[in-house]
Amino acid sequence: QVQLVESGGGLVQAGGSLRLSCAASGGTFSSYGMGWFRQAPGKEREFVAAITWRGASTFYADSVKGRFAISRDNAKNTVYLQMNILKPEDTAVYFCARKRNAYLGGTYYSPDEYAYWGQGTQVTVSS
Repeated sequence: QVQLVESGGGLVQAGGSLRLSCAASGGTFSSYGMGWFRQAPGKEREFVAAITWRGASTFYADSVKGRFAISRDNAKNTVYLQMNILKPEDTAVYFCARKRNAYLGGTYYSPDEYAYWGQGTQVTVSS
């Protein structure tokens, strides 16, 4: 049974930084791409960032490009999201997710491409 547990969320002022972590257990973490999504109140879940199974490629939503960085440590079964220059519009619950298909199968931007999800961690950016 695959489990994903996010941590690192919190309250931060605009312009500040946070680093989210997602620890995975069960399955073969190093064989799957990983993604981060977020959902603000009243809005649909949206793609934030993703990384391929070996970390060779990364993908970002235009809204976070240049401010956020996704990385992974396969030895620790953990994926990270470094968030810099945070804005109030980044306020949301952030979820990590594991791809449905191993290795390079599928795309990275749709929630439908992901089979396992964490419970989410709240990020609140004050103005």
